[in-house]
Amino acid sequence: MSFQATHTVAAPRELVWQWHTRPGALTRLSPPFVPMVPLKQAERLSDGTTILGLPAGLKWVARHDLSRYQRGYQFADVCISAPLQKLANWRHIHTFADAPNSHTLITDTVDTRIPGAALESVFAYRQRQLIGDFDFLARMHSLNGAAKPLVIAMTGSRGGVGRALSAQLTTAGHDVIQLVRGKTKPGQRHWDPDSPAPELLEGIDVLVHLAGEPIFGRFNDSHKAEIRDSRVGPTRKLAQLVAESKSTTALVCASAVGIYGPDRGEEPLDENSARGEGFLADAVSDWEAATLPARDAGKRVVNIRTGVALSSASGLLPLLRLLFQTGLGGPFGDGEFWFSWIAHDDLTDIYFRAIVDESMEGPINATSPNPVLNREMVKALGKELGRPTVIPVPTLGPALLLGKEGARELALADQRALPAYLENLGHTFRYPHIQQAFAHELGGEELVCVAD
Repeated sequence: MSFQATHTVAAPRELVWQWHTRPGALTRLSPPFVPMVPLKQAERLSDGTTILGLPAGLKWVARHDLSRYQRGYQFADVCISAPLQKLANWRHIHTFADAPNSHTLITDTVDTRIPGAALESVFAYRQRQLIGDFDFLARMHSLNGAAKPLVIAMTGSRGGVGRALSAQLTTAGHDVIQLVRGKTKPGQRHWDPDSPAPELLEGIDVLVHLAGEPIFGRFNDSHKAEIRDSRVGPTRKLAQLVAESKSTTALVCASAVGIYGPDRGEEPLDENSARGEGFLADAVSDWEAATLPARDAGKRVVNIRTGVALSSASGLLPLLRLLFQTGLGGPFGDGEFWFSWIAHDDLTDIYFRAIVDESMEGPINATSPNPVLNREMVKALGKELGRPTVIPVPTLGPALLLGKEGARELALADQRALPAYLENLGHTFRYPHIQQAFAHELGGEELVCVAD
């Protein structure tokens, strides 16, 4: 059968073509709800090879077809890996054409044995992702003009946020250098969190610090020590390097809305709100204070206080989806507590903007402008998954998984955090409402019409 999808991107054809040639394009266009993980992006659209990982060790290998390549206008790929080659019989032609108002008309034509209905959600995601990325770049261009490409060092680059952010930056033309703790490959530098090399940031414009022990987990003494120790000391040492660097002008550091404490009720929490009480409030406060050496040296420092990031590939959402699919979906307790969330792509947009927008500084709430009650979140997720949400989950459930303290600080935290700083900047959110975010992350979007 043949499947075709067409949409318009608000950018000139040559720019859209260049975006597809850069590292990170495959990652940006790979839906997180499909069990295919990008392993290798083709170095050339003319005759390169793309590889995606599948469950059970299988690989989808796609070879680009030189006979159908027209620079700036068309490229094609064909699945060549057995047994998928025979099962899918896949050929995908990507066509780029000039459209009115310096826009680009993109047409995806797929010949395959895979049913068209199974492809619609995949291509709807790809369409929205590309449109959203170029709309965001246009907004950044209106702020900064034709800013020069930056060299960005990043810790935690192989985590969920790091991978997505790295891909978004490199497709925009920036250079990302991964700071890794193990053996290095091209494009990486070795980073010892306890004793970073003095030359670690040589030639780096901006440092993005994302690394740290995952917060989600059972709050026993050892886990709490790992959360704190993996953040405070390493952050302070990196901030000192930023302070001493001749090239690095900014430090963009991860943080969390946990600083406000777990039980704030109806109180709207902006960046000027008082910190709260509890383990996370203490740990996050010390984490942010660890960036002071860079700030005291006159460097720009941004602390991204993240809410619950909604990604179907990592974090809380996969766990909630599993609960719903097994018939256990429902509000926690009475569901009458606030859930401060952020769409995954909005989170990477905020980090991207913090990197390139020299006006941004200090703590910034990376949360949706529309926080919801737990029961409202559950209702929206149930609607997206087509599952009932009538049976409450006893609060004992999260406590069994996370411990009493972990459940209180994470799953049952009552925080109504608002992105006041970003709203004062006039920042645009891609997915300001939670139903939109769930649809994008879980494959519930419809194909874009050309008129859109």
